[in-house]
Amino acid sequence: MISQLRFLLIVFIFAIFYFPLTGVMAAGQDSVYITTGQHKISGQNVLGAQKAAVGDALEKAVQSAFASVVSQQKLGENLDFLYDQILAHTMDFVSTYRVINGMTHNGAYLVGVESTISLDLMKKRLRDSSIFNQARNNPKILLLIAEQGSEETQPRCWWWQPEGQSYIPTTSIAEKSLKGIFEQARIPLIATGDNYPDPAAYHVVFSAMDDQAAAMALGQALGADMVVLGMASAQASANRMGNETTFEARVSFTVLDMASQKEEIQTTATATATAKSTDVRGADQALAQATDSAAQALKEKIEEFWAQAMKEKKAFDLYVEGDNFLIRFIALKRQLKDIREIEDISPRELGSSHAIMAVSYKGTPAQFANTVMLKTFEDFGIEVSMVSDDSVKIKFVPSPDNNAVHQAPQDGPKVIAPQPANSSQGSDNATGQEIIQKTLQE
Repeated sequence: MISQLRFLLIVFIFAIFYFPLTGVMAAGQDSVYITTGQHKISGQNVLGAQKAAVGDALEKAVQSAFASVVSQQKLGENLDFLYDQILAHTMDFVSTYRVINGMTHNGAYLVGVESTISLDLMKKRLRDSSIFNQARNNPKILLLIAEQGSEETQPRCWWWQPEGQSYIPTTSIAEKSLKGIFEQARIPLIATGDNYPDPAAYHVVFSAMDDQAAAMALGQALGADMVVLGMASAQASANRMGNETTFEARVSFTVLDMASQKEEIQTTATATATAKSTDVRGADQALAQATDSAAQALKEKIEEFWAQAMKEKKAFDLYVEGDNFLIRFIALKRQLKDIREIEDISPRELGSSHAIMAVSYKGTPAQFANTVMLKTFEDFGIEVSMVSDDSVKIKFVPSPDNNAVHQAPQDGPKVIAPQPANSSQGSDNATGQEIIQKTLQE
């Protein structure tokens, strides 16, 4: 009995270290979990207790899967749905399971279970219930896919052209294939097809087709969460079948993350495909096949990375000050509501000319500052005076059009340090305090 108990304990410890409760991604959209369950033995009904213990372990796995596909806020808001619609139908989501070991102990039956939970079905159930908008929980992607056909001497792309050459709009086979796969996965895309923006309009200049710094600058300007830099090419192969030509295509992708401003995923996916044809349509077919193969792997890596990124959040203080504070603060607050990465924002200190807010944000303070800087306001601007690991400081400044009627600012931005609740900075009249309190609770 003691040896059996030790064995089950070892299995459980192994599960904690090698199969975290957030799940391990397997092929497709399944997740593997190792959990334990127990049930009190009633009379001599050991078999019934064993079955109930397995059900307890599977319920824990499904609960962990639910927590892996929704944010902490969504989980808290939908606990009733979790218990009534998910846990009440545990076996709907269990693809496979096996009992690692089981034993009786202190009048109860204990089991360790390895199970595979279908995340695809979990997400579908959430979408059908209208409480889970998958597109909002997925990253916004900017595709920069260069392509070179079998009869072209160099790649073509819309964001950069060699000196002396102009861009001629043509259909990108690789981009079309990527778009179809990403749309099926409800991953929103920015600037595709006939909606290509001019990088110069955003003061972005590419020094080369694969200029990563410029790609991230353009992605940030367009509100993307990630940029996919890709290269697709097709060429005729030396292999032939009668009068038919065989084409080979290769595609590669590099994913740039806006939050970290680097190749966060640090991978290039490649694939090769062949097609037979008497003309260049075979090259298009090969490009589509190669892109479909590589894009599936790319999609899974993006989803896995983004799920982890969305779970990680950073808490920091936001300091805000400036003239005409109340009106401008209301305008800022309305813009902050549109930043989906903000999980929570609450007041720490309030006044008629300043505020200190506690922000819970899925990302770094620097990323938050970059996002806020993209917001526009009618009669004022925003100056970020300081960004650190635990704080962001913002000051309202006159817009350029209003400089003539506003007094010039003093030397350097004013830095606000945290003040005690009874400080003079926070001792504004009650009316102003009540107005701000009401504003923050809208």
